[in-house]
Amino acid sequence: RRVEEHREQTRSGRKRKKFCGMSGFATTKEACDDAQVPQVWRDTCAHLLIPLNECRKKEHYLPWKCEHERHVYELCQYKDYKKRVKEAEASRQ
Repeated sequence: RRVEEHREQTRSGRKRKKFCGMSGFATTKEACDDAQVPQVWRDTCAHLLIPLNECRKKEHYLPWKCEHERHVYELCQYKDYKKRVKEAEASRQ
């Protein structure tokens, strides 16, 4: 069996939902699959990428459309980057 297809059992016996992203899970794996989010973009900001891509498709990728969605997504990416840099610096010391 593939790891993605396997659902882990919780202590109470209920199945947990699979999430796309690495930490700070906000969207399910099924939602990422339905939105056709590529595996490489399934990170902590995937929940913001889905509405951004929907807006882009709806607006025919016009650069001045979906500015708010793009800004929110890029801000999430920046905060995630800063968090990883901070963790890397802490691990070096």
